[in-house]
Amino acid sequence: MIELTDISKTYVMGNQEVCALCGVDLTVRKGELIAIMGPSGSGKSTLMNLLGCLDRPTTGRYRFENREISAMSDDELANVRNVKIGFVFQSFNLLPRFTALKNVEMPLVYSGISSQARTERALPVLERVGLKDRIYHKPTELSGGQQQRVAIARALVNTPPLLLTDEPTGNLDSHSGTEILNILVDLHQQGVTIIIVTHDQKVAAR
Repeated sequence: MIELTDISKTYVMGNQEVCALCGVDLTVRKGELIAIMGPSGSGKSTLMNLLGCLDRPTTGRYRFENREISAMSDDELANVRNVKIGFVFQSFNLLPRFTALKNVEMPLVYSGISSQARTERALPVLERVGLKDRIYHKPTELSGGQQQRVAIARALVNTPPLLLTDEPTGNLDSHSGTEILNILVDLHQQGVTIIIVTHDQKVAAR
């Protein structure tokens, strides 16, 4: 599914160049569940942004499903991000004025799907993550664990083959974190390829 070859990402800070990623090689096969580990500042988020087509490498090659990322236009990359990749972040990134249902529907809005069809697709995904009775609650009316479940449902609503999760349990207590990991493991067993970026040894061990 993913093949990185000699990937580097360099940032210019003042008069200095900082190499956030230096010569990374990585292969991710369809159906794998992997953890990318490292302390703060080691380049995990930079790598996540490149894998998710949110940024481009300075040098090296990135092939996703046998397509060269560097050869894609901005519109093609946007389509890959919306259809092929689901994103789950530590900070949830939910829209506070919208219900759980409307938050999950957002990727479908960008796909031009009708309102009724969006609801029909979002409801079973929310049920899949155990939020059938919370669909009309706004983020402020949900616990941290429930907000992360909404974020996972939003990431899954377009049935992407790849799920990228950046510190998905970082803002949660241990009980909620375990529940989120259980959901991710279940999704992996259903065939979703998942990459978890974490600094937590327990998360990686799971």
